[in-house]
Amino acid sequence: MFVSRVGLPICSWRFSLPPFIEHLSTSQAIKALPRRIDTRTLSTSRVSNFSYFKTLTSRQRDQVSLYVNVLLDWNQRMNLTSVKDANEVMERHVEDSLAILPPLQNYYLSHCNTSFENLNIVDVGTGPGLPGLILAIACPGWNVTLVESMNKRCIFLEHAVGLIGLTNVKIVRGRAENLGQDFSFREVFDVAIARAVAELRVLAEYCLPFVRVGGAFVAAKGHDPQEEVRNAEKAIQLLGASVLQLFSVESQGPYGKRTAIICLKDRPTPRKYPRDPG
Repeated sequence: MFVSRVGLPICSWRFSLPPFIEHLSTSQAIKALPRRIDTRTLSTSRVSNFSYFKTLTSRQRDQVSLYVNVLLDWNQRMNLTSVKDANEVMERHVEDSLAILPPLQNYYLSHCNTSFENLNIVDVGTGPGLPGLILAIACPGWNVTLVESMNKRCIFLEHAVGLIGLTNVKIVRGRAENLGQDFSFREVFDVAIARAVAELRVLAEYCLPFVRVGGAFVAAKGHDPQEEVRNAEKAIQLLGASVLQLFSVESQGPYGKRTAIICLKDRPTPRKYPRDPG
């Protein structure tokens, strides 16, 4: 298991609706980026369609743009995403990642007695950092752990995090099935997030062992996940949680929306889960 750690700043900020984020003041902003942002790959005419991206500060928008540029640059040498165009990365990846924030905030304000300002979250099967790295940019008060099993993706994440200047991200190389049995990671996170890396009933076994009792598991799924949810309900309950709400969120994808499935963890996960790989 490989773990990359960086120092975590103490930041004070809060959410409000609308807009859904009240960001850091200039004096609190993350340290300057290591180089100027190359925005040539982003179409100015289409940025107006990115409703969540527009709520970010100018520094955060620059950080997202830098991420998009470095993702596409590295994607020429290794297979990180099937998307080849900057605007499509914004539509399919960045906007969909940011769209998780409003339903997650809604959940926390309604059901949790802990602060939403300083969450400890884990992105399981993050791939090239989606959605976790984008959420770390948008929410600098959060501690974000990116779990990824492939070494080449971890190398990319190390490079991207350093280039962007993020100090609230930890990268862990390993399989969720193994890390979920490790007491350093088991039931210590406020929220586990995953974006369509597996069927929901399988994803629940990967993610719920990471979540503390009283925390949440958030799965970003397609526009119509009802059957998948029904098939997963028994497994989710066995793992100590229940399906709390399904939130329809706007998406630039072909159906115009996606679904954020939020599960409340109200009991410890039985010790035998997650099961060994294979």
